[in-house]
Amino acid sequence: MEEYILSEIRPSDRRSIRKMEAMFEKEGIERDKNLDYTVGLYDEEYNLLATGSCFGKTLRCMAVDSNYQGKGLLNLVVTHLVEHQYNRGNLDLFLYTKCDSAKFFEDLNFHEIARVQDKLVFMENRREGFSKYSDNLAMKKVKAEKVAAAVVNANPFTLGHQYLLEKISEENDIVHIFVVSEDASLVPFSARYDLVKKGTAHLDNLIYHNTGEYLISTATFPSYFLKDEELVIESHARLDIEIFKKIAESLGVTRRYVGEEPFSKVTNIYNRVMKKELGECGIECVVIPRKENENGAISASKVRSLIHDGRIEQIRDSVPQTTYDFFVSTEEGMRVVDRIRNSSDYVHY
Repeated sequence: MEEYILSEIRPSDRRSIRKMEAMFEKEGIERDKNLDYTVGLYDEEYNLLATGSCFGKTLRCMAVDSNYQGKGLLNLVVTHLVEHQYNRGNLDLFLYTKCDSAKFFEDLNFHEIARVQDKLVFMENRREGFSKYSDNLAMKKVKAEKVAAAVVNANPFTLGHQYLLEKISEENDIVHIFVVSEDASLVPFSARYDLVKKGTAHLDNLIYHNTGEYLISTATFPSYFLKDEELVIESHARLDIEIFKKIAESLGVTRRYVGEEPFSKVTNIYNRVMKKELGECGIECVVIPRKENENGAISASKVRSLIHDGRIEQIRDSVPQTTYDFFVSTEEGMRVVDRIRNSSDYVHY
């Protein structure tokens, strides 16, 4: 019986990294940029036979050398990664896989949440995870003629976000606002959620939600089996929309609003795909033009740029007073300012 060795592959282990990248090239996949733990499965002669990685609560970059497929090696890798995640406190796990691999992960007790036909399946290890999330949303359902939704990251909350939500509030009876809860932004979720609520306190028909793990962001989307950058974004958008359709059904939403996006390539593609996909299932997608000030369209990226460059006073005409006060008058806000000023990745494409 063959003996296998499971060993962590650290970023400094260049020899193992080269072996892993050679395997990826052989199997036609690309190493994901977002990884925080990687393991290799080796034979007794220390040949790399399989590998897998984690990032946050996701499993990703799983591959088996084609010469050793069918021997149950990926099962060993996935079992190890799940155990590793449990040991660091991540009990709710997620993965993306190709459609033809979904059955394999079902046998390992992962359950489908949504899929983009012929491309991607989004799965989790809790049988009723998404259904419980959806049921909790349904408890906040309010029957009305015009029910709308919007998803905001608000990194940070600007006058542009406020204008968008004011327009939605004015045009609808009930508005469900989802704040992206993944902490991949320079402004943490708890602060973003609070700033959204404070910046819209004058609107009385808004209902606030977090996105949980389900309305996903590009930071958690593994692109290792989609070579084309635009294809990655489009596939992610379609998967996001499939999940949103289920959420819309739970809440009776018939409109989704988005802000016009002149700056972000990702959001631009999202909006284009969303308008088409939602329209086909009877949900109107409404694009609201950007609010402008004397310096042009207001954006969170511009606000972060000003903070990064030490010009925080100049964000006054781009953010509500509540957001400005957060940055200059609270300990948490000042810590976020330091984080932005020390970051090299403060403007997203």
